[in-house]
Amino acid sequence: MLEHRSQIEVRYAETDMMGVVYHGSYLPWLEVARTALLAAEGLPYRELEAQGYFLPVIEVGMRYLRPARYADVVTVHAVIREKPALRLRIDYELWRGAEKLATGHTEHVFIDKAGRPVRPPAAFAELVEKRFAYFSKK
Repeated sequence: MLEHRSQIEVRYAETDMMGVVYHGSYLPWLEVARTALLAAEGLPYRELEAQGYFLPVIEVGMRYLRPARYADVVTVHAVIREKPALRLRIDYELWRGAEKLATGHTEHVFIDKAGRPVRPPAAFAELVEKRFAYFSKK
């Protein structure tokens, strides 16, 4: 399992006139958490791109439980629970303190510069193998 927590302070531009976060504003927060997760594991997205790998979103889902509001500090917990093969699924929980605001997921596939699906880079495969082997022993 790989996981990371990122904090987002809700900006005024992400809200409607009532100060409630617009539903589409959550998707960039997932991206912030996803790229922070990869960077925390030693795989900055910029380096993946420099090596010719890209991770487009091929599926996204969100469930909104409570509204986030202007100036809230939202913690986005990103988790890779299952050892990825060709697809990579990341699950998310969004919290304001102890209150869960939303859950979501994204699915990705590695592609090359021409847009063709490819196997993950060796560094990613090694990281996943090491981390999931560690957790399966516990």
